[in-house]
Amino acid sequence: MKAQNRTLIIDDTTLRDGEQSAGVVFSLEEKLAIAQGLADMGVAELEIGIPAMGEQELEEINAIAALKLPCHLLIWSRMTEQDLALCRQARVDMVDLSISASDLHIKHKLGKSRDWVLNTLDRHVRQALDFGLEVSVGMEDASRADPGFLAQMADAAQLAGAKRIRFADTVGVMEPFGVLEAIRRLRASTDLEIEMHAHDDLGLATANTLAAALAGATHVNTTVNGLGERAGNAALEEIVVGLKQLYGIETGIDLHNFSRLSELVAQASGDTIGSRKSLIGRDVFSHEAGVHVDGLLKNPLNYQGIDPAIVGRRHQLILGKHSGSKGIIHAYRQLGIELNRLQAQTLLPLVRQFVRDHKRAPKHQELNQFLHAL
Repeated sequence: MKAQNRTLIIDDTTLRDGEQSAGVVFSLEEKLAIAQGLADMGVAELEIGIPAMGEQELEEINAIAALKLPCHLLIWSRMTEQDLALCRQARVDMVDLSISASDLHIKHKLGKSRDWVLNTLDRHVRQALDFGLEVSVGMEDASRADPGFLAQMADAAQLAGAKRIRFADTVGVMEPFGVLEAIRRLRASTDLEIEMHAHDDLGLATANTLAAALAGATHVNTTVNGLGERAGNAALEEIVVGLKQLYGIETGIDLHNFSRLSELVAQASGDTIGSRKSLIGRDVFSHEAGVHVDGLLKNPLNYQGIDPAIVGRRHQLILGKHSGSKGIIHAYRQLGIELNRLQAQTLLPLVRQFVRDHKRAPKHQELNQFLHAL
């Protein structure tokens, strides 16, 4: 399925929602390096902190701003007088003013009414504009809100002067078809920019974000490695590749050096990257099965759905229990040794037994030992 050619803006929130992951704290040096890495890849917008967290957070927000990155910088704030006053001190472009959208939150979290929400929204958006900030109205728990009330919130936001609304699947309970319908409905009711904020509680953050893009969202939130509260957010790398490869939608982001930033965020967060994590996991471009290795050596497209070069990776052919003679020949060729088919077939049982015994692929020295033992 191909969408019309257009550019969609990534608003990466690694430095805000990513750091809200339980137990994660970035140092200032780490924040600056992550912000610089995102900017170097061409990420257009960065959400970089929460002024209400205190003086140190505000200083770090302004330190990132002092880098003068070619990025639109955002901060996040609750829709309260106290929080908004602190936002005034942040040298950024935009604030996401968040307020509950679902009746569940309005009643049981805020103890208020829909009218109170609309009046509060109007007042605080206008105040933020007076402070010189652009405004995105964050619709918290929009995924469980009445669609008619979301349209009312969008109208109120636009009348007050907001530039954007953020549709937040705060507890990660949506699925792509529902997202497609919800964002299409919003798109038909407002001229504002629409941003999708997805959580991965059901493993659907990437799918939901792609659905939002197809439905007309102009901006989407991501984090590096899918970091974020609970199960995390939509992964930057998955969204960039998915938008381009599946729908022809550009983001202006170059992921060739992404592995370096991915590892930086993993180390800074203390969050290990799973070996099978899409695009960035250690083994996701590894091949062992004989039929796959044979096909890949004949033409990479036979077993390549995604070109690993997009994210600065390459295919790895691993010797294991399911290897065939073509894999053996290729492995020895990497050592500068040319085998004939008979030699490869003779070596194959030795390799398979080694893998069974050691639960790993043989190293170069061990391959040489097998050959000398013939």
